[in-house]
Amino acid sequence: MWLCGLRVESAVGFVAHSDGDVAIHALCDALLGALALGDIGHLFPDTSDEFAGIDSKILLARVMKLVHEQGWELANADITIALQAPKIARYVPAMRECLASVMEVDVSLVSVKATTTERLGFVGRGEGCEVWAIAMLCKK
Repeated sequence: MWLCGLRVESAVGFVAHSDGDVAIHALCDALLGALALGDIGHLFPDTSDEFAGIDSKILLARVMKLVHEQGWELANADITIALQAPKIARYVPAMRECLASVMEVDVSLVSVKATTTERLGFVGRGEGCEVWAIAMLCKK
């Protein structure tokens, strides 16, 4: 299982066209949304062989390049990962460092939080994961 650029110890993972890092995908969507440039599927379609199995950190770096080309810089990114298992709190500091490194920003601008759904819904049954991401940009 890949989350925020790190391999998380887990008996399960995500099935996806890329490496399935749903946290980075949500962050990319937040950044693209802030620029009104659509979503990650529009920019990196799952019908393209170019993106088959791609490391999501590469996609995030490309999105950040677009952010800078449009004349913006990251003010803050906030990611919340809802996952019943595995427990990921111990990974959070390294996740923040990894994302900050890829985005070439100070780690103080990147927040990652982990929560469960207290066994409610598909997340609570261990059938999936939800991720919410918000990105605030400021003009250079």
